[in-house]
Amino acid sequence: MTELCVIARVRTDFPTKFGLPRQSGLVPELEGVVEFEEGFRVPEAVRGLEGFSHIWLLWGFSEGFASREENKDDRSLRWSPTVRPPRLGGNERMGVFATRSPNRPNPIGLSAVRLLAVEKNSPVGPRLRIAGIDMMDGTPVYDIKPYLPLADCIPEAKGGFADQAGGDRLTASIPPDAPLSPEQREALASLLRSDPRPAYQREDGREYGFPFAGYEIRFTVKDLCAVVTEIRKI
Repeated sequence: MTELCVIARVRTDFPTKFGLPRQSGLVPELEGVVEFEEGFRVPEAVRGLEGFSHIWLLWGFSEGFASREENKDDRSLRWSPTVRPPRLGGNERMGVFATRSPNRPNPIGLSAVRLLAVEKNSPVGPRLRIAGIDMMDGTPVYDIKPYLPLADCIPEAKGGFADQAGGDRLTASIPPDAPLSPEQREALASLLRSDPRPAYQREDGREYGFPFAGYEIRFTVKDLCAVVTEIRKI
């Protein structure tokens, strides 16, 4: 059987997983770049891709996957059949296959992202500019496929328990003198509105922090408003 190989890596403003959106598309302003690995930097491989508005990325969890170094037999004994979805506040268990939790038997992720541009002649070969990312910097990509509305969009589909808590959970306040570009500022605001705090650590007044775009972002939550208290260059 042919083993999976890494064909590309995603470059984003998130060096760690904390602060990332829990799903692709939740923060449409967050942009990234797909850069192909040596051996796959062939412009012909992306010919025709510019005609699609969205693509599927099949990728691997590169952090926080406890079983990735274990052999196949050990993993089959250690995986957990239930997890605590953030959608339910982390207080209720659901079957792992009824969730998109990263704690899975295999470290595989699937994201539908918006394709902003296909750059065929960059210094590192073809690159894909994407938006709506939910991946940290350096995430390995195993495959790329075009999103097909005819086959991939199912209007009557049901979202199960995930439909119970959608949309923004907070408002956001960012200092007017924050050293961010307008695009980064809007992306950060959208991210904060989605409430990036762990489901089991949502205490008003507690300070949280995560790296974003070369800065350490510190914030607290009070009265359902995420207030940025400090933006420090890393």
